[in-house]
This record gives sequence, structure tokens and C-alpha cells, in this order.
Amino acid sequence: MCQLMGMNCATPTDFNFSFRGFKCRGGNTDIHAHGWGLAIYEGRGVRSFHDPLPCARSPLADMVSNYPIKTLNMMAHIRYATQGAVSLENVHPFQREMWGIQWTFAHNGEVPKFTHNPQECNGQDTAEIPMLGPCTEASFHPVGDTDSEAVFCAMLNALRAEFTTLPTLPVLYEAIQKLCGEIVRGDEEETIFNFLLGCGQFTMFAFSWPGSREGSTVWNGLHYLVRYPPFRTAELKDVDYSVDFNETNDETDRVAIIATKPLTTNENWKEFERGQLLMFDNGLPYSRPYECLGIERCGRGLSSRAIPRSEICPYRYQSNIPGLLRQSVCRALGKEERDRELSVVWAERAVDLGCGSGLSGEEFRTCVGHLTGVDLNPEMAKEARDRGCYDRIVVGDADYHEGILYKDDDGEEHVGIWDYDFVFACDLFAYIGDLRPTFSNARRSLKNRGGTFAFSAEIINMSLGELKKEDDDTGFVMQSCARFAHKRWYIASLVKEFGFETLLSTESTILRHHDGEKVVGTLFVLSLPSSQVD
Repeated sequence: MCQLMGMNCATPTDFNFSFRGFKCRGGNTDIHAHGWGLAIYEGRGVRSFHDPLPCARSPLADMVSNYPIKTLNMMAHIRYATQGAVSLENVHPFQREMWGIQWTFAHNGEVPKFTHNPQECNGQDTAEIPMLGPCTEASFHPVGDTDSEAVFCAMLNALRAEFTTLPTLPVLYEAIQKLCGEIVRGDEEETIFNFLLGCGQFTMFAFSWPGSREGSTVWNGLHYLVRYPPFRTAELKDVDYSVDFNETNDETDRVAIIATKPLTTNENWKEFERGQLLMFDNGLPYSRPYECLGIERCGRGLSSRAIPRSEICPYRYQSNIPGLLRQSVCRALGKEERDRELSVVWAERAVDLGCGSGLSGEEFRTCVGHLTGVDLNPEMAKEARDRGCYDRIVVGDADYHEGILYKDDDGEEHVGIWDYDFVFACDLFAYIGDLRPTFSNARRSLKNRGGTFAFSAEIINMSLGELKKEDDDTGFVMQSCARFAHKRWYIASLVKEFGFETLLSTESTILRHHDGEKVVGTLFVLSLPSSQVD
């Protein structure tokens, strides 16, 4: 299989460091010796380099790796051919113009729906491209023989058929989500589908449906990290080389790196969840449509001189969850809603896991003495801080298996377990499959005081006894909208495993809307009884 590398930045940045390690995998430290390519956005244009030679031994790759091109958005690909000949037309990234925008695409994996099945036509091999979404007629066609290029063309055909004006970023995010679900559906076990999709100088989408080829132990997925101030030294994995980014970068810089496998040995790379779609912009990942809307409102959406922008719908991406969760907690604890107006405090110390832009913090602020917000996205954390409703904001990973992983002011990473009597998470679990680490962190945080753990979840109502042999017994599934839904028996098992008691769980609560349809879920309010407190 192939390998991918992408970079998305807040300020123009060169990619020499990451590419220095990545190119070694093209026939030196790894087997991907069947060609390589780069697509580098510069304003409205794209600088492209392609070579069917092994990247590790390519004079062109040596030239590019020493050429200090700076960019906000780029992707690279090294190929191990499983479909199509070793030839220039099959080298990624692929590129097409649509809506007056240069789109680029690089893929790792195998997609059964798009496997090339040649048919004879006028003495030549041809292949029909499957239609996706509302598309009935193809405008984009592959030049080479790979399933990767066929998928790219089909996705562009579907987007072109669906929109007559430039979609806003949250609308585009949801449209790509749907296409990914359609591509995988019916071939979930056989499909390996990891891609980078560039759509202009600012924005890149990355999706992962990981897996291993039959008979192989090599895992094909995607990982990412974000480098932001304060910076530290990074050490490459494939070559003896390191850079102290504190000496080369300043406080305005921020860089997101995406790779099939981690490129460095001393940084904390995060693996994509199966079926996860992330939008990268300004050097940060976004996974919620309302977060994408915030980027759109900053003027960093799609830009074209050919067709007009769509209007932003001010109500489409509003969430009911923070207010509904507060109501449920008040009901479970016997508190009055009028306590909000009276500013009655019933929790001394609370933590908001996955606080996002701070809407949930605003909802719970009046009932909490000291409120901490935790979010993996530094930009969201900054937005939450600007709301002024938190006493402390931490940029960290709430589902790290040993605690909350965060950076201090000097850029050093730490694992924190703090002392709280109220832990809550609004719309976080839809982005986490395995909830065990998060339950463990909540249990640890409450161990000294006891207290309450409240959260929302999108639920599949299936008991453990209803599972058939062929059913997945992991307790969670990825929905077609690329959000996780959890099975009720799974959450019940975690409640029991970590010593919680259920005070309240709602039935069929409308949490949000998707494509005009109501999405129902459950609000849980748990307690850690005194018998479980250390």
C-alpha cells in the first residue's frame, strides 16, 4: 500500500523537515518504491511534482527537499502499486479544476467499488466509473488505471451535481461525509480508504477507513499532530535528523501534519478513528459542522471567481445539547432551574470535556464554583477562553488512556488527573468510539470527592443478547454521517465497570438535526457513590 503526508499551516511554512523523513520511505526505510508526488498550494495555483522513480532515489525529490517552498497547504504521496502499472499517469496526487478551484487528492488503500474492471470498447479497455450521490452523468474521468483516481473523479462528479453555488465549509463537510459513507457501505471489511483532499490554498479534508490487506500485518491508517507555541525539538523516525522548532518558528506559527505513520519519534501523534473525517484549516483540525461554520465566517471558505458563494444559514448548525444536558442534571440532582437566575452553586469544581468554543461552559457556569475546559483544538480552546466563562482552559486530549494529555506553557506534555466533583461532556462521544479511556478519566477525576458524570450520546438500542454472530460486539458503530453511535448495553457495561450509578437517562431526546432530519439520542447523568470514593 501507499503512504500519505499532508501539511496545513496558519502561516506560510516550508515542508522540508517532514518531507526529509517521508521520502526515505520511498524505497529506503520502506517498500514504497513505485513513484512519488507532491501538490503544493500557492495562492490560487498549485505547484505539482510527479516522478515514477522511487522517492528515496529520485533527483527530483532531492531538489524539492532542498527547495524552501513555503505554503499553507500541501500533500505528498509515495506509491506501492497494487492497482495500475508503475507509470507517471498513476502517480498521486491527482489534480482537477472544479468551480474555478484546484482540487488535489492522494489516497492509500483499496476500494472494491472502484476496482478497475476493464471492458472492451473499440479495441480499447474502458471502465465505467460508479456514480455517487445525485450524479447521473460524469464530467471528470480518470486518466490512469488506479481505483484512487476513479474515486477522486466520482467524488468531484457528485459534488458538481449537488451544488450550483459554492457550498459553505460545514455544508461541504457534511457532503463529503455522506460520500465517504456511500463509498464504504456494503464493503466495510474489504475497504481500506484513507485520503487527503485539498480544495484551495486554505483547506484540506482527511478521512480514514483503516485496515490491512488480506495476508498482511501492515496497518494502513492515518495519524496527525499539531505543532503550536511553545515549540520544542522534533526528531525524525526514518533518518537521524532533528530540529528545534522553538528556534525557527514564532508565536504566530501553527502546523498540522497528517501521515500514514508517525514521522517523528518524540511527539504525540493521534490516530484517526475509523470513519473519522477531519477538516484542516489554519493549522488546526475541525470535526464538527458548527466549528467549520466558524471558519467560514472568518472568510476562509472556498474562494472562486467563477461561481458565487452560498448563503450561510444562521440556524442550521445550532446544538440543543448543552441546555438539554443542564436540564437533565438539574432534574437528576433535584435542583431548580431558577437556580440559574439566583446563581446557586451546587458543584465546587467541574471540568467540561471537549468544551469546543465554550457553549457548554456558558450553560453550566452559574452552577459551578471553578470551571475547567478541555479541548484538543487550540483554536477552539482560545474561543472558549474568550467567552470568559472558564476559570481555566487546557489544550488536551480527554480520551488519552492514562489521563488527560496536555501541554504546559513551556510546551512540555503531561498527563493530568485533577480533582473534581462534576464532569460533563456535551456532544463529545459522537467523536470517540471506545469510551473506556474517557470513563476511566472521569472516574479518576471524581475519586477524591465523589460526584456527578453527565454526557450526551447517540444511541443504538440493541441489547447484548440481541447480537447475532455476524454483528459487531465492540459496542459502537460509525454512522454514515461519520459520527459514532453507541449501543446502550455498552454504556451500561461501562457504568458498572467503573462503579457509577445511573441517576437519569432520557429516551429519544432530539439532540441535533442532520440533512433536515431529527437525530435522537440519550442524556445520561451518573453518580459516583461514596462507597467508590478513595
